[in-house]
Amino acid sequence: MPEAGHMQIGEVAERTGLSLRTIRYYGEVGLVEPSARSRGGFRLYTQEDVDRLNLIKRMKPLDFSLDETRELLEALDGLNATGTERGEREALSKRLDAFEAAVTARCEALRDQLSKAEEFAGRLRAQRARNNAST
Repeated sequence: MPEAGHMQIGEVAERTGLSLRTIRYYGEVGLVEPSARSRGGFRLYTQEDVDRLNLIKRMKPLDFSLDETRELLEALDGLNATGTERGEREALSKRLDAFEAAVTARCEALRDQLSKAEEFAGRLRAQRARNNAST
């Protein structure tokens, strides 16, 4: 039985839409480690862990590497930590600005790809309609 405020990996998978294997992998590479373990050794996660997994999930379609994902998470952790010095906070904030710019650029590239794909699909539909009309 999970401790109060903790979820087992199956519930986390349901909440995030990620596979158990993916969640375990993210733990192995140090992106989201379980907050606790049950007496039986089961991984236990908090809502904060679920939020972190959802953030990683949102980064994946934007083609961020594991290293970039780790860097972003470390920057966020540093900004949320108490005792982070002002100079370090400013550097972390600039790093987040760079990530925001990268996200904006990648979203624009995806919009461009989608536009081209929709235009291509429209051409195929038009060709199909012309073929159907001539038969």
